[in-house]
Amino acid sequence: MAVLAGCGATQAPVSPAASPTTSPGAQAPAPRTTPDGTLLVADFGADTVSFVDPVRGAFDRVKVGTAPYGVAVGADGRAWVTTAEGVAVVDTEKRTRPALIPYKTRTGPATTGEYRGGGMGIALAPDGRHAYVGVNVPGGDGVLEVIDTATRKVTGTVPVGRRPFDVDVSRDGSEAYATGHDSFDVTSVRTDTLRARRMEVAPYGTEGGLGSWLKPHYAVVRPSDGKVLLPFEGERLAVLDPRTGKVAVERMTANTHQHGAALAPDGTLLVVGTGPIASDDEEASLTIREPNGSERVVKLDGPHEDVAVSQDGRTAYVTGGFTRDGYWNGITIVTLDGKTPPVRLAAGERPLGIAVL
Repeated sequence: MAVLAGCGATQAPVSPAASPTTSPGAQAPAPRTTPDGTLLVADFGADTVSFVDPVRGAFDRVKVGTAPYGVAVGADGRAWVTTAEGVAVVDTEKRTRPALIPYKTRTGPATTGEYRGGGMGIALAPDGRHAYVGVNVPGGDGVLEVIDTATRKVTGTVPVGRRPFDVDVSRDGSEAYATGHDSFDVTSVRTDTLRARRMEVAPYGTEGGLGSWLKPHYAVVRPSDGKVLLPFEGERLAVLDPRTGKVAVERMTANTHQHGAALAPDGTLLVVGTGPIASDDEEASLTIREPNGSERVVKLDGPHEDVAVSQDGRTAYVTGGFTRDGYWNGITIVTLDGKTPPVRLAAGERPLGIAVL
């Protein structure tokens, strides 16, 4: 386990993986209470999710399916995890997988790696009744699949942009937003009619096409006005108004390739910098951007991918499972007040998506 200077953390032994299913007629495993504040991470380098104590490290894992990517957790404690095979439903209290919901969209064989087919971004409706899943179709446009969380059935499909890295939902649940990485766009989908509008988000232009680095990755919905925020390269924050399709650009300061994004309860924007893609770029970092636009940049040791925030809004958890080369098997813990240095905690296998239980 790598530890930053002046910081230390120990990893608890990892218990055997919980059984993903219960055989007919078999005695169900005894319930196991998962503590509040536990981290749930998608192990893109394995077929599991890991349960992680933010102090002691990983303490359990559950098999979910090939190459897990995104995670969304409902108020009922169920987690919805996108994999190459389907969306896994995880009971986070019992730490079991009661279901795997196959996609309606054909995505080819279940494989691993950055360009694998299957689910990527995922979000839940505010009332928890539907999950919205961005499905990557190698070589073609992606699809947003709608899952009824009660019946665990796919009830609708909508074409969206290529490689939907992220999916977000408006605060009132009326729209879902799929970020198309390889098509430089966000698709807004009405959740009642499934009518879709694709809106270009390309503050650097679209020159270079599939070979360009300057594409959208992850997004958040700003609570104050419902606009969609997409960070680019630690230099530009694209602010998309989904009502008009217009994009404004605000300045950022990290000067590094950026991926994951999350909002703290007070509206602070957190953005993961993965490291340089050009000779004059800075190393990996976490940008802490206040609602007034002021920023503090925290240096990270090596590439990271996604970020989640503690319930009290004081701590960020940044996964080290970068989608490209250079990933590591752990999480960096960053206190947002800056009073203590970041701590690296070994956890999971190439962890990407993360949620706080």
